[in-house]
Amino acid sequence: MEKITAEKIQFNTPSSISVTSDDNTPETFPPHWHNAGEFTVVLKDGCHYKVGEKTYELDKGDILLVWPQQLHETVKIPKNGAVFIQFPAVLIENNLDLVSISRFLYEAHAIRHDKNPELSKFVSDKIFDIQKIHNSSDPLSETKCKLCIYDILCKVGEYVLAETKREYNLEAISGGSSWSYIHAACTFIVENSADNLTQAEVAKQVGLSTFYFSKLFKQYMHISFPAYLANIRVKSAASLLLDETLSITECAFQAGFQSTTAFNKAFHDITGHSPRDYRKLYR
Repeated sequence: MEKITAEKIQFNTPSSISVTSDDNTPETFPPHWHNAGEFTVVLKDGCHYKVGEKTYELDKGDILLVWPQQLHETVKIPKNGAVFIQFPAVLIENNLDLVSISRFLYEAHAIRHDKNPELSKFVSDKIFDIQKIHNSSDPLSETKCKLCIYDILCKVGEYVLAETKREYNLEAISGGSSWSYIHAACTFIVENSADNLTQAEVAKQVGLSTFYFSKLFKQYMHISFPAYLANIRVKSAASLLLDETLSITECAFQAGFQSTTAFNKAFHDITGHSPRDYRKLYR
């Protein structure tokens, strides 16, 4: 009789959702980062935040989007001035279509009610739904909260892709034939970023010449292949920095960098901090 073996599949199980109430949102909070996304609904005018090096002054009805591993700070907000949710990064990382457009997603921070009332209201309503579900005794509350987060991610994703198409006069990104090559390439890059990956290898994988792939990739992603790969590896290294049993050198090589010099330079160029200083800012 043929021997049957069991296949063991490891799942990275997402943690639960965190929700604040308007009466326990801190009025100030120093620069920090975490491996979770954080979406905020502004309840009162005059809220000041900082994401990276940019300061945002937001008013009632506006939305602030902080993505996993991004440095941010609550500079000053009025008492009971905001409500925010935090969700695990794996809700994005376990979906390669979201990862492939993270280049655009992670640049979207402020959704202003006066400029985009439909989207800001949609996100606000979903966050309030999450707050209500989270505080209920529903035995399926976590799943329902995550469905709401996916609704937000899809809506914001559609928005940033439409804005990119409009700004750069591209064919429909979500369905165009050229985009399908780039989407496949981004997926392959994310899955193999820890390897010694070359542009020629990725081009071959998606069935394009290296020259045409390089041109098409930069046209759609607004960044060169080496720079995109460095961004993916820095994000991976930032996640590894959460594990303080790993040295910074180990984080660099596990993320796919071939030297600590290249890693330190790329990390500083992308985050504005050295890996050591960045690790100290973790909350």
